[in-house]
Amino acid sequence: MTDPSKSLRDLIRTIPDYPKPGIMFRDITTLLGDAGGFRRAVDELVHPYAGGRADKVAGIEARGFILGGAVAHQLSAGFVPIRKKGKLPHATVRVSYLLEYGEDEIEMHADALVRGERVVLVDDLIATGGTATAAVKLLRQIGAEIVAACFVIDLPELGGAEKLRADGVEVRSLISFEGH
Repeated sequence: MTDPSKSLRDLIRTIPDYPKPGIMFRDITTLLGDAGGFRRAVDELVHPYAGGRADKVAGIEARGFILGGAVAHQLSAGFVPIRKKGKLPHATVRVSYLLEYGEDEIEMHADALVRGERVVLVDDLIATGGTATAAVKLLRQIGAEIVAACFVIDLPELGGAEKLRADGVEVRSLISFEGH
């Protein structure tokens, strides 16, 4: 069980120079593996949206599935997986987005949402905002109303949260780390 004096930040492992030199990888598997820390993180993500503010929670592959599923359960909302191209078996809608070196695509089932449903987007971390911005675009393409985008970690120097805010999305993160 978690030592109550430990913060969520204390439960996140930092791995220097992964996946390349100069990157400080923020590993939430240590947070997820701590029952009290995991519960605290989910509770903090859920709190502002309790009381029926969301019809669905959308989680971005892969850690967003873990967190988003737990958040959806707590909100009594449905869960929508947003996946990399080619992973979903039924009719999908897709959006492409730019990466540092190239392009990628994410998709969701075309029937995962009904136009006008209120959605909370969840992922573990917001960095440059490429994937999260693409997910917002994808959800809006189907007609979702984005209630908020929620993350455990924000890397503010990389500007992703500000990109989402500039696009009219409420952004909430539990922890900020300096650097990349």
